[in-house]
Amino acid sequence: MEWSLFIKGLIIGFSIAAPVGPIGVLCIQRTLSDGNVQGLVTGLGAATADAIYGCIAAFGLTLISDFLVDQSFWFRLIGGLFLCYLGLRAFSRKPSALNISLTNSTALSAYGTTFLLTLTNPMTILFFAGIFAGLGVVSESAHYASAGLMVTGVFLGSAAWWLILSGITGIFRHKISEGKLALVNKLSGIVIAVFGVAALISAVV
Repeated sequence: MEWSLFIKGLIIGFSIAAPVGPIGVLCIQRTLSDGNVQGLVTGLGAATADAIYGCIAAFGLTLISDFLVDQSFWFRLIGGLFLCYLGLRAFSRKPSALNISLTNSTALSAYGTTFLLTLTNPMTILFFAGIFAGLGVVSESAHYASAGLMVTGVFLGSAAWWLILSGITGIFRHKISEGKLALVNKLSGIVIAVFGVAALISAVV
């Protein structure tokens, strides 16, 4: 097994997660409102979806990838509407108590929303396919263990970013007043909704 592929997977996963998009805004907003664990679980949902798309690309599952790419219009439409919903939800969200406890239901909700939201961008498969092909991971002679090692690296690299983001954001959580936290929720909601509108426009255009 080529452990260098694992390191490359870590770098790829971290690089994909790091740009601040709607998932990043959600992670920050939920960390400030509900705590570090809520923010981390939010990010892990996206990391899992990235790993699934990485698997589809790395193992050469062209039938699945072709279907997902062909249905990109509907995925973008659903994703855009979902982002608008999450934006409105965050905008109207009242600040939670700082000692809030993370229940199984809230953890599942935080994880599930970003997991499904990330899955609505099947174009990610093309991104992975291009990188993996360049590294020789999806060639016919490639070993499944090598592909699995790289996909594992992608997940852990992405998870590392969400751990860092939620951890840094959590440092400022107790320094923000309830009034400012309410403002953060509203601003986050607007930003998320804007991403949703942009997704809807891209689906149509």
